[in-house]
Amino acid sequence: MQDGRVPRVKNRAPAAIQITAEQLLREAQERQESQFRAPRQRVEDFEELHEYRGRKRKEFEERIRRTRGSIKEWLQYASWEASQNEFARARSVFERALDVDPRSVPLWLTYTETELKSRNVQHARNLFDRAVTLLPRVDQLWYKYVYLEELLQNIAGARQVFERWMAWEPDDKAWQAYIKLEIRYNELDRASAIYERWVAVRPEPRVWVKWGKFEEERGKVDKARDVFQSALEFFGDEEEQVEKAQAVFGAFARTETRLKEYERARVIYKFALERLPRSKSAHLYAAYTKFEKQHGTRTTLESTVLGKRRIQYEEELSHDGRNYDVWFDFARLEEGAYRQLREEGATTEEEEQAVTRVREVYERAVAQVPPGSEKRHWRRYIFLWLDYALFEEIETKDFTRTREIYQTATQLVPHKQFTFAKLWLTFARFEVRRLNLPAARKILGTAIGMCPKEALFKGYIQLEFDLREFDRVRTLYEKYIEFDPTNSAAWIKYAELETQLADYSRARGIFELGVSQSPLSMPELLWKAYIDFEVEEGERSRARALYERLTSTSGHWKVWVAYAMFEAQPIQPPRDEREEDEEDEGDEEKEPKMVEGDLELARQVFQRGYKDLKAKGLKNEVSRAVPPQPQERVSDILDLGITARRSVASMEVL
Repeated sequence: MQDGRVPRVKNRAPAAIQITAEQLLREAQERQESQFRAPRQRVEDFEELHEYRGRKRKEFEERIRRTRGSIKEWLQYASWEASQNEFARARSVFERALDVDPRSVPLWLTYTETELKSRNVQHARNLFDRAVTLLPRVDQLWYKYVYLEELLQNIAGARQVFERWMAWEPDDKAWQAYIKLEIRYNELDRASAIYERWVAVRPEPRVWVKWGKFEEERGKVDKARDVFQSALEFFGDEEEQVEKAQAVFGAFARTETRLKEYERARVIYKFALERLPRSKSAHLYAAYTKFEKQHGTRTTLESTVLGKRRIQYEEELSHDGRNYDVWFDFARLEEGAYRQLREEGATTEEEEQAVTRVREVYERAVAQVPPGSEKRHWRRYIFLWLDYALFEEIETKDFTRTREIYQTATQLVPHKQFTFAKLWLTFARFEVRRLNLPAARKILGTAIGMCPKEALFKGYIQLEFDLREFDRVRTLYEKYIEFDPTNSAAWIKYAELETQLADYSRARGIFELGVSQSPLSMPELLWKAYIDFEVEEGERSRARALYERLTSTSGHWKVWVAYAMFEAQPIQPPRDEREEDEEDEGDEEKEPKMVEGDLELARQVFQRGYKDLKAKGLKNEVSRAVPPQPQERVSDILDLGITARRSVASMEVL
């Protein structure tokens, strides 16, 4: 301790008596001192009473002198005087307070309650009369006044109070309170008259609905109909007014439904829905759908569901006008509605209206031109034009309009940046169906001249091929190859055409021109097609020459394997010999003769391939192209030939 160090605790054992937190709280609660309470005073005689009252009055007077504007002090003073049964003094205090603040609602209410507690009813009436005259916009005072009169069974006086109140055009609760008063005493005609005055003051849909429902509940059906009809005449047929009066239409239709006048209700619903835009009548459509589910037929229910889906699509499109998927669904919905009407035998006018709706949807859809000039933005959009044209061609048979749609679409697409072959080809096929071949050829010719594309060439070639215009097909293939001489598929298809036309020398010349092109997109396909052509023709020497050229240019191990298998497998004899044999034998079903292969030549090809690949240092390829040993059987070679043919077929991976 003396050297400034902290003293060490020698005994760290727990205390013998442990004190818990609960015990601490309990002791603190017990040790709290009790609050001060003023001693109770007992008044023994009138002299002490007068002294006590004088002292309290002096205190109250001093307090209100200091805080004259505090209504709370005045109320305490007046309430104390009333508790002492000094009502004259209490009134004096209240009147002095009213001089200070005559617009204090709590002051008036306390004043009237004090008079009522002392059973001074007439004084209370006079106070309420003064209060509502001074504060006519305070509904609480009117409610208290009316309640007092009704409590005293002075119904005529209550009506007078209500009439004074209604002259100030209060809110709806005041009118409803007046109506409920008349209903309680079974004065229904008076209540109806109050409704009429209420509507004149505040002609809002909910007021009309309440009035009509009241007339229906008291059994005046004709009067209820007159109320609703008056409401509809008041709002008129304009879109804004009909939108505002949706509640009236719905209540009117529900009333007719409860009266089992289903046709009347249906007419009311349709009248309103025809005058409202679909995006603003969701609630009314929901009510109409529910009505049709309960009381309608299958046709009316489907038309109602159709209208509801229209509203949903309109709402989605209001958020994103270029959501083409929604436009597709919307157009299919309208087309389905048109077909259904036609199947059910609708009138000409109804069909025309349905067609107009379909056209309106398509016109609105195609008006949403994609932004920018990137093709990815136009892919979905262009199909809207195609569907529009097909609808006009197939459903309405309006071929002039169909042609105009195609022409507009082709003019809209920026062909200098990109084009759509499907649009041109569909337009051309339409003209073919209309037996206008010159127009179809002109369309495709314009497309190829303006924006040549592989799909356009293929479609035009297929069209002329189907028409058996082979000279035109040859011309188109020549244009196709001029456009893209590196396209192996174009050379192959051109040669196949000549093969089908039995012009084999021309086909061979096309193949030669094709393989001489450099570069080619996929040369292995063209070489394979050329070799297969010679094999089919039975020209083994020509095919061997092609393999030699291919091994010298490519040298791939698959080429060597295919070459060797070609030498080992049998092929058909040349076409001239086959035709002579068929003429001599006259049996078409007999299997053709085959020219056997040469296994020795196959082994030599394997040896050459092995040496060539080894010389190039391609060890993995060498192991794949090892020639078969002499002791291997011919069947093993043929099995290997199957693998080789598969390898050649997969040469497109090179």
